[in-house]
Amino acid sequence: MGKKKIIQKTEEELIKEREEIEAAMKKESKVASSTKTKEGRIYVTSTYNNTIITLTDPKGNVLTWASAGGIGFKGSKKSTPFAASKVAETVSQVMEKLGIEKIDIFVKGIGGGRESAIRSFGAKGFQILSITDMTPIPHDGPRASKVRRV
Repeated sequence: MGKKKIIQKTEEELIKEREEIEAAMKKESKVASSTKTKEGRIYVTSTYNNTIITLTDPKGNVLTWASAGGIGFKGSKKSTPFAASKVAETVSQVMEKLGIEKIDIFVKGIGGGRESAIRSFGAKGFQILSITDMTPIPHDGPRASKVRRV
């Protein structure tokens, strides 16, 4: 392939580039601090095998998430109400650091951790604006296959 020519920048160019980057970072930090949300959305997905809790801002951008398996529960212990409450405590610690006070809760699934997760958010002192059940419900299903003729 041969030798490659390496282009070196002068000190003036490096200083100018660094200043541009610092200015962009200051703008981003100002925007982030001014749009610091006091509200958030919590999505609780509770299945027979695990409980996953996701924290988003009102627009739907994910801020943090945690699951029973990620905390350290294994096997059938992941789907217990106790594990769900521990996951909720983990997410609520991050919420306190972010300064979120008001939450909307969206619950999906039929696992055992649904109610205990909601209860633990209420016990932590967050103002719950709404609780919505988004569990998918089958409504007759697909068309049945035709009868087999022998």
